[in-house]
Amino acid sequence: MSTALVVALGSDHAGFNLKHALVEHLRTRLGDAAVLDLGPPSAARVDYPDFAGKVADAITAGAAQLGVLICGTGIGISIAANKRPGIRAALCHDVTTARMARAHNDAQIVCLGARVVGEQVATDLVDAFLAEAFEGGRHAGRVAKIHALEGA
Repeated sequence: MSTALVVALGSDHAGFNLKHALVEHLRTRLGDAAVLDLGPPSAARVDYPDFAGKVADAITAGAAQLGVLICGTGIGISIAANKRPGIRAALCHDVTTARMARAHNDAQIVCLGARVVGEQVATDLVDAFLAEAFEGGRHAGRVAKIHALEGA
């Protein structure tokens, strides 16, 4: 597993343009090696669960530490990513929800709706998500309870 931050991104066709913009932003900010664009390669129609799985798998395999997923609303792709054991994907609409997803929930994936947030808001909230650290403390027990639900 790499110790340097690697961010994996994926989307469906509705999120393709926003994903492309965020890939370019993150490559400029973090460097090419820190960004894994897991597709799709075009805006042709695809199914969001396929790309949610790719990003979630990259995180559980250790190829990436954090992820960004985008579909039309962010709802479907977040539901799909959360089906992978150990993954906490949070649908966020602003900087505050992005920060709290990391600080309180130790989310590894931020999910966005391309039809809900514009490019600047998406860029700001992805930057906030990446900059925030998990606070641990009282939140660690809650995250452990989330993991326990996977075995229920």
